[in-house]
Amino acid sequence: MFAKIFFISALGLLFIFALSNCDKRADVPEAAKTEEVTVGLTPSTQEVRSEFFTLGLNRLKIIKTIDKSTKELVATPSLRGGIKISNHSNDILDIQGVTIQYLDGAGNPIPFKTGEKMVTVSTFWTDLSPGKELESSLDVTIPMAAVKANLLNKIQVRVVYVPSPLKRETIQVPVKMIVE
Repeated sequence: MFAKIFFISALGLLFIFALSNCDKRADVPEAAKTEEVTVGLTPSTQEVRSEFFTLGLNRLKIIKTIDKSTKELVATPSLRGGIKISNHSNDILDIQGVTIQYLDGAGNPIPFKTGEKMVTVSTFWTDLSPGKELESSLDVTIPMAAVKANLLNKIQVRVVYVPSPLKRETIQVPVKMIVE
């Protein structure tokens, strides 16, 4: 008698367990619909000398996100790499910032379209002493049109700086603490 009750209870538990898992589907992760593609620029390293400083760009590459099925761009591409500014003047350079513009084969700017993410400025706000270097990473966006139609021919880098001896003054302000 005890064996019969045990057997029926075991069957009942198996039945309940089977029914409770019937509607659950195996959690299969959905395959990614997009992928990141890296496109290297040639040459990937550039160095240009101006009157006051030398600008170096290195490890330049374009990162674009494309839809796997349609092979279309789904996000504004990025230009990434490194940037180095070397002061070869006799004065301190007050580096304000760096802006990037993209040019086609005729030297015309390639515009960003409405809705594209636009990040074309890297801020520095630093003083660069004579003979010193400043290195930073570069991560800005590039117009989709420049990548889609392979229009990109030149990158124009604008460095905003003040080429004069900076004078600094320290002022001491006397104060007294009053306990209240």
